[in-house]
Amino acid sequence: MENDLSLSQLCPGQRAEVQALHNEAHMSRRLRDMGLVEGTAVECLGRSPGGDPAAYCVRGAVLAIRRDDGARVKIRII
Repeated sequence: MENDLSLSQLCPGQRAEVQALHNEAHMSRRLRDMGLVEGTAVECLGRSPGGDPAAYCVRGAVLAIRRDDGARVKIRII
């Protein structure tokens, strides 16, 4: 279901909006500090050859986020 999507499920070229962060406290803070807050648009730019981490464009910056961390960021496709 679309409501159950996480950042790690985003395919290269897809855009989404962050809905919620469900990481441990220290990781949630790091992600928020990097600009991943509710309502932020995110685009998946690609994945490393092994599939982990993936590169995302967040507010004009490129971030590499591991699959496990991205799995706890809930999104909505836009």
